[in-house]
Amino acid sequence: LRNKLGVQARYDRLSPVGLYNTVDRVRQSTIREDRVREASVGLYGENTVQWLPWLRSVAGVRYDAYRFNVASSIAGNSGTAQDHVVSPKLSLILGPWSKWEFFVNYGKGFHSNDARGTTQTRLPDGTPSTPVTPLVPTKGQELGARTEWLPGLQSSLALWRLDVASELLFVGDAGETQPSRASRRHGIEWNNHYVAAPWLLFDLDLAASRSRYTQNDPAGNFIPGSIDKVASFGVTVTDRGPWSGALQLRYFGPRPLIEDNSVRSASTTLAYARLAYQLDRRTRLSLDVFNLFNKQASDIDYYYASRLPGEAQDGVGDRHFHPVEPRSARLTLSYAF
Repeated sequence: LRNKLGVQARYDRLSPVGLYNTVDRVRQSTIREDRVREASVGLYGENTVQWLPWLRSVAGVRYDAYRFNVASSIAGNSGTAQDHVVSPKLSLILGPWSKWEFFVNYGKGFHSNDARGTTQTRLPDGTPSTPVTPLVPTKGQELGARTEWLPGLQSSLALWRLDVASELLFVGDAGETQPSRASRRHGIEWNNHYVAAPWLLFDLDLAASRSRYTQNDPAGNFIPGSIDKVASFGVTVTDRGPWSGALQLRYFGPRPLIEDNSVRSASTTLAYARLAYQLDRRTRLSLDVFNLFNKQASDIDYYYASRLPGEAQDGVGDRHFHPVEPRSARLTLSYAF
């Protein structure tokens, strides 16, 4: 029998969070500007019991309380909001048998909405708006297995489902948050960590999921921006004298950009590399290279109407994206006391 109790607190001060009209990256006017203060405290308890040599349980409960304080440039949007939520969780673990272990998890959680939306009563264009719910409950389930049947290999396979009471969409040009319909996601994940030699490690993680709104709408039930396929592969080399290094490839599959799935983004594949040299027992020099192959891709995509000079007043529907950062390097010198 083992019990654990804990407390967690956090305070964020954001000044300012703004959206501006710009020309050639020079600010011309302010659409909205907010100063946000967000405080949270969490209390949690966990109980682990080894009922039998092959059966143990982990039960927990967590209480979270949030308080938001927003000072906005838009009249009527300043104010405070608060919310709290209780999240029970339970896990059952069976095994090990012949280096196999099976598990089932169930629990409730939440996601916190944009603090600005919790006090928002008016949009930048003057249209009335209803404040969003600060904390939105979620419910998750997982069934899976872990194994070390192959020497040096740690592998796990899990089926999961997540129900969200309300999705939250951000409308960039308007600077507003919009609560959306309830949703359900389910999928499969396969995670592998293989120690091929004392100095050589491989990691392979694959995930596939299906995301849909659970409340039907003629516009469609796909969730804009939800990724259905993710893959990651990594190689790590350590203790080759003073040298060490790593290489990682990450793949993000195409995703729907509007609810009927008629417009989708492209996939994104990025590479990262690190080379390090141990100068002495306490001093280390490392070089990190991000976007190793200088890939031109989207970090995130949206689809909505916008207007260029000469186009119709209502604008034209098209993809809008934030590009991934170009290839960059970071040199770090660290010293351990």
